[in-house]
Amino acid sequence: MKTSKTVEILVGAFVAAGLLALFFLAMKVSNLGTLDTSETYQVIARFDNIGSLKVKAPVTMAGVEVGRVSDIGFDQERYQAVVKLALYKRFDRIPDDTFAKILTAGLLGEQYVGLDPGGSDTYLKEGDEIEITQSAMVLEDVIGQFIFGKAQDKEKKQ
Repeated sequence: MKTSKTVEILVGAFVAAGLLALFFLAMKVSNLGTLDTSETYQVIARFDNIGSLKVKAPVTMAGVEVGRVSDIGFDQERYQAVVKLALYKRFDRIPDDTFAKILTAGLLGEQYVGLDPGGSDTYLKEGDEIEITQSAMVLEDVIGQFIFGKAQDKEKKQ
């Protein structure tokens, strides 16, 4: 009788630990961790299409996280998405001619902003805008271009 209670307690503790681990995994995958904006400076980038980019998505340079997406808006005059990037203050030497692009990571298709450094001697600071951007690749558009290209190739052969 005593052994069965011990087994039940151990099984209960194991299940509780598993549920706790699943909770932390869900928080990590969904980027619901806190975004401390006091240790960041804000820059913006405009994109024609941001795909499924979300607030709190990582901003990386050379594979290293240098910030997070802090806000996403829409410019009604230029018809572009305006993405505010909260870059960590310790990365204060990012050239102002840096190139921003929206990339896809992993099997789940999580999107993030990748930065490629330019060669300028001046650096991004609070309120600057990244001028050179590349929008997200939309899978439907790529497939459509491929199919359209194949159809044109068949017409040329005839």
